[in-house]
Amino acid sequence: MAVLTESGEVSRMFLMTCRYFLLICLFLLIFPAKGEERPNILFAFADDWGRYASIYTETDGEGTINDLIETPNIDRIAREGILFNNAFVTSPSCTPCRSSLLSGQYFFRTGQGAILQGAIWDPEIPSFPLLLKDNGYHIGKLFKVWGPGEPKDAPFGEQEFGFEIKGPSFNGFSQHASKAVEKGDSVEEAKGELLNHVEKQFDGFLNSQPDDKPFFFWFGPTNVHRKWIRGSGKDLWALEPDELKGKMPAFLPDVPEVREDLADYLGEAMAFDAAVGVLLRQLEAAGKLDDTLIVVSGDHGAPGFPRGKCNLYDFGSAVTLAARWGNGRIPGNRVVEDFVNLMDLAPTFLEAGGTEIPDVMTGRSLIDVFTSEKSGLVDPARTWVVTGRERHVAEARAGNKPYPQRAIRTEEHLYIVNFEPERWPMGSPGSVANHITPDHEALVEDTFVVFGDLDAGPTKAWMVENRDHTDYQRHFQLGFGKRPEVELYVLAEDPDQVDNRAGDPALASIEKELRERLMKELTAAGDPRLLEDPVRYESMPFTGPNPPKPKR
Repeated sequence: MAVLTESGEVSRMFLMTCRYFLLICLFLLIFPAKGEERPNILFAFADDWGRYASIYTETDGEGTINDLIETPNIDRIAREGILFNNAFVTSPSCTPCRSSLLSGQYFFRTGQGAILQGAIWDPEIPSFPLLLKDNGYHIGKLFKVWGPGEPKDAPFGEQEFGFEIKGPSFNGFSQHASKAVEKGDSVEEAKGELLNHVEKQFDGFLNSQPDDKPFFFWFGPTNVHRKWIRGSGKDLWALEPDELKGKMPAFLPDVPEVREDLADYLGEAMAFDAAVGVLLRQLEAAGKLDDTLIVVSGDHGAPGFPRGKCNLYDFGSAVTLAARWGNGRIPGNRVVEDFVNLMDLAPTFLEAGGTEIPDVMTGRSLIDVFTSEKSGLVDPARTWVVTGRERHVAEARAGNKPYPQRAIRTEEHLYIVNFEPERWPMGSPGSVANHITPDHEALVEDTFVVFGDLDAGPTKAWMVENRDHTDYQRHFQLGFGKRPEVELYVLAEDPDQVDNRAGDPALASIEKELRERLMKELTAAGDPRLLEDPVRYESMPFTGPNPPKPKR
């Protein structure tokens, strides 16, 4: 060799240098360095948006609610990337879900963040946006991140990284657009004004990005949350409510009032999709689309509809999840069946951003699923998820009592444990218990008049007012009535989860297996409902230490 000397010392030094150089190259390939090598990350997370996107008609078949909705921009993300068929929240209530997502942990591990009213963020809990910031990311947010709770948006640095500017609020989409139409604007002009304001706000963030830093941006509109304008689904989005006839889930009355209410909800989801389209076009115009990991999801199911928000049935806990990462980093046009809990997104974003994942996180990164070329079940360990609930609205029951539940969802079954079955799942019935029906306007406008854990609206009003009608008594009982300690649903024969098979001797072994698996996971994760005196769940304040990371 030309580098040999009599001593051989130069040769040895040369080989060691080559070896060292190769190791550095390998390390940089596996663990991206700070700066442009790491992706930008855009997370679009809609309040109260469940598993509703038009692309799901391709996986679920015809005859479902998704037949009515059109979401071309979310569909594009899924087609150019990955669509998850089995994505669930850890808790179907705004603050607990977001506490879980931001911390990468089960909701019950987040102390007073595990409830809605009265929530307080524990600053000792690591949150992934601030970890990304500390590792060189430029972060920003628009609209809601964490709340209600104190301090507002605490896991995102409170309001330090907000990019909201004055103007017509997208969060009141149907209200602002309907008013503009009343004043003489066309529907497209009215919608365009609100979308243009989203564009201005995102432009402000993009223009603030330093050249040497990747960005993380959280887009969190609340327009899909009630209240919205009655009839806006048809008036603003040409959604015909009667096209839902025969497609309603078994627990909802298939009547004009409920169909219209659901169409209005889907219209707000279409508004969210239109805003996602604005963000995609801005990234394309800036030449940043393919360098950005884009993830789209929502924080639980539909508000103001029985068995939706605040429930562990799929209507309340299943959500849309789609992701795109250009240049083939997420191979496109894939539908995966892996069961995903949204707490998995925190370690996913950290791994994508080359940031260390704290040991305390119970979520598992999805990067291996993202980057695989497989469809169907990618990770054989992802065949179930655990969900749960404690308290949503404090005033829903006397003494601020929760309605504690835990559940395990597999491909074949949903198994639910209701720890306090003598309580009302949707809150106290109030005057309804005395056969007195509240005023119609109060049922439409005031969540707290009866059954305070179900948002007020036309569906709630109709069901309370028609609770004694022979054709709808079962609908009312399914939505508002007390529930047994254990529920078991066989999904192949009961996709709407209305026929409880718990206690069926033919399913005894399945019920036993699901309970053991659920309790094992809750115990390993340090669920205080099992491991401690649960009295701290029963009233304010909700306090307690953050449990250790479970051993798997």
